[in-house]
Amino acid sequence: MIDRRSILSSLFGLALAAVLVQPRFAAANDLEARGEKFINGLAHEAIESLTKPDTPREERIKRFRKMFDDKFAVRSIGKFVLGRYWERATDQERAEYLVLFEDLMVVSYVDRFQRYAGENLHITQSRAENGATVSVFTDIVRPNTGKPVQVIWRIGVGKETMKILDVMVEGTSLSQTLRSDFGSIISQRNGQVAGLIHELRLKTAELKLPAKN
Repeated sequence: MIDRRSILSSLFGLALAAVLVQPRFAAANDLEARGEKFINGLAHEAIESLTKPDTPREERIKRFRKMFDDKFAVRSIGKFVLGRYWERATDQERAEYLVLFEDLMVVSYVDRFQRYAGENLHITQSRAENGATVSVFTDIVRPNTGKPVQVIWRIGVGKETMKILDVMVEGTSLSQTLRSDFGSIISQRNGQVAGLIHELRLKTAELKLPAKN
């Protein structure tokens, strides 16, 4: 059930792996400019560290985990995705869930980078929504289709840090999708967070196996 959104997952992997070849002129708003610079840096870091074919998978997983921790608001996203069940979970369940949630994100996407290297990502606009968040709008063009895919990056902005809060692919929120999927799994297991944790253990163990060519 966790992988039933494979199309969205593939597009999200594509978004992270895209090469930025057309940076826009500096945005007038400083917050917007910071957001665009952040996405530029994220894309280039992903390409440099994750797409080289001779890099062992374990090393790519290690690098992606560091990038995910550095660039994404992992705890905030994980808490949002669990929804109302966060309050029902014990401290032990919350701690294990967050570890498994990070594992799921890392091992789900690390193998997609090599397949998506060379895609083109263009920043089209950015919009500061308030003093604490900015959305960066991008189009990803795949050479085999030529049709752009819109990806919006919602970023939380602190004094000295920026963290991605959500990614929207063609209008579909990654966080909302995961929240719906996780909620369905918990509902089918008598409302118990332990049921979701069990599923996440199985899924992450499966994904950690060597990728099949």
